[in-house]
Amino acid sequence: MSKEKKILIITYYWPPAGGPGVQRWLKFAKYLPEFGWKPIIYTPENPSYPLLDESLMKEVPQDLEIVRTKIWEPYQLAEKLNKSNKKFKAGQFDVGDNQSWKSKLSIWVRGNFFIPDARVFWVSPSTQFLEQYLKINNIETIVTSGPPHSMHLIGLNLKKKFPNLKWIADFRDPWTEISYYKHLKLTKKSDKKHRQLESEVFKTADITLATSYTDAENFRKNGANAFCITNGFDETDSNPQTLQPSNSPTRFTLSYIGVLEQLRNPKNLWKALDNLVKTNSDFAENFNLKFVGRIDDKILETIEKSSLKNHIQNLGYVSHDKAVDEMSKSSLLLITNFPNDSSKGIIPGKIFEYLATGKQIISFGPNEADVAKILDETKAGKHFGYNDFKEIQDFILEKFELWKNGNLLENTQNIEQFSRRNLTKQLSEIL
Repeated sequence: MSKEKKILIITYYWPPAGGPGVQRWLKFAKYLPEFGWKPIIYTPENPSYPLLDESLMKEVPQDLEIVRTKIWEPYQLAEKLNKSNKKFKAGQFDVGDNQSWKSKLSIWVRGNFFIPDARVFWVSPSTQFLEQYLKINNIETIVTSGPPHSMHLIGLNLKKKFPNLKWIADFRDPWTEISYYKHLKLTKKSDKKHRQLESEVFKTADITLATSYTDAENFRKNGANAFCITNGFDETDSNPQTLQPSNSPTRFTLSYIGVLEQLRNPKNLWKALDNLVKTNSDFAENFNLKFVGRIDDKILETIEKSSLKNHIQNLGYVSHDKAVDEMSKSSLLLITNFPNDSSKGIIPGKIFEYLATGKQIISFGPNEADVAKILDETKAGKHFGYNDFKEIQDFILEKFELWKNGNLLENTQNIEQFSRRNLTKQLSEIL
């Protein structure tokens, strides 16, 4: 192979930042050298991260070149104004009656003054710095990873300066199509500006990457040369024993790992389980419902009022390693998504870790969701709508009978395509 080609990755999030968004380019950077690419990371020196996870630092390859420059962010000011502004950095904020006037003002300022987002002050200094850097280091390929979508504006500026530069715009989440965009209280003029910038990025980038099939399709409709590379699982993260067939623990355990909020609450699942516990003594004797992570109090309250009360095991928040271990000790894993059609393209990163365990998965969300497509392809479980009831009960009963007879087999068919190494191989082929 000829000598490694350099690829500069422009990203705001990098360890010790926590959350699933960080892992995408951390893993690509880990495996790219196997496919003839030398990654270089460009990231802020003094960022303001909403979540920290020091354990990700050990994942950063020892010899990886990381270039950092200072960033100025208005968040320091915003947080002095109102503590809850810390949520905005994570794309969360109070809606409806939970908004104070300060909160409303902050959202309005954020949406209309900082376009596309509050990291926009890093665009101009980064463009100047990188113009020189690309020339001196003979770099012909760059990646911008958003959100924050300001990163794409750095790519746009550099592409205008160097038309032969190959630019890949990676959208971990959509820009104007994301669920909270409509809550930003934008003026007509601001909305137009967001959409113009997005369109310019789509039409100028050589390649636009999406993390779901639906997003890629939407981006293509808007003029992008878009491909889907999903997120995935890293074989080196999984406990080797989790990939061995083990016909489940001493009880038939349905587990939910992660945060469960009211907007993604599968009420009919709790009803189906409640019904099974009441009408099937065998099921009642063997069933265990396990929560690992943060579950909304109201959801827990409802479940505790049903006959599931004595079947609940609530472990609360645990480390990532422990969470993976708990997945492997389950018989059935639960995943939920928002019920509205606009969420079809959301593929929660957790599904890939679920797949790596080989366990059966029960999923809830809109019809024709991308998650359903993945479950069909891998034969790893079944996707339901929030209004299904009898089908849910039948599915659980069928899995329970298999478990009872020692036949609930692990299944890892076709999951290799979602390993981080294979996804990086896909990326290198697109490059």
